[in-house]
Order: sequence, then C-alpha cells, then structure tokens
Amino acid sequence: MGLFVFVFLGIVIVIILLVCLIHFLPSYVPDNQKGSPYECGFDPLNSARVPFSFRFFLVAILFLLFDLEIALLFPLPSAITSVLDSVFVVVIGSCFVVILTLGLVYEWVNGGLEWAD
Repeated sequence: MGLFVFVFLGIVIVIILLVCLIHFLPSYVPDNQKGSPYECGFDPLNSARVPFSFRFFLVAILFLLFDLEIALLFPLPSAITSVLDSVFVVVIGSCFVVILTLGLVYEWVNGGLEWAD
C-alpha cells in the first residue's frame, strides 16, 4: 500500500509541475513566415502530395504479414523437450507452414502479387 501511495503522489506532483511549467514557457505565436512552406521563401510549384501506389502498399503488407508469421517459427526448436514433444512440434510447425503456403498461393492466384495491372 505504501508503494502505491508513493507512486500516486509522485505522479500527482509531476502533473502539477508540468501544468505550472506551461505558464512559464513562451507561447507559440504563428505568423506568415512560420506558416510558409520553405525557409528559402519560394512557393511550391506543385503539390507535395504524389499518388501512392496501392499495389506497393498491398505487397508491403503481405511481406510484413508473412515475415512476422515466419518469425513465429523460430521458437519451435526450443519447445522440444522429449521425443513425443518433438513429433508434436514437427506436426504443429508443418501445419503452420502449410497454412502459410496456402495463404501465399491464394494471394498469388488472386493477383495480390502482380505488380502490373
């Protein structure tokens, strides 16, 4: 109970200090120069927004998905403690790899990996 009260009082003191500190810090006053896009004074010729390839986004998400799922296979060898466990781990790992392969084939067949339209 004493630790809880100590931590709670510490948090309250930090919050009070931060609220008091707000009044002593200089405030931000926006002006025309601070809102300009470039420090050199040139106005932009074109918009900085360029169209982003949705296909690239899908391929990147697929890479992250399969990469993270493959990373889940790394701790499997450390789960083996006996012969019965080794058979179980191999079966579970094989099922996991089959599911990953089926997901990859599904994306391939449906055109998720095709770059050109």
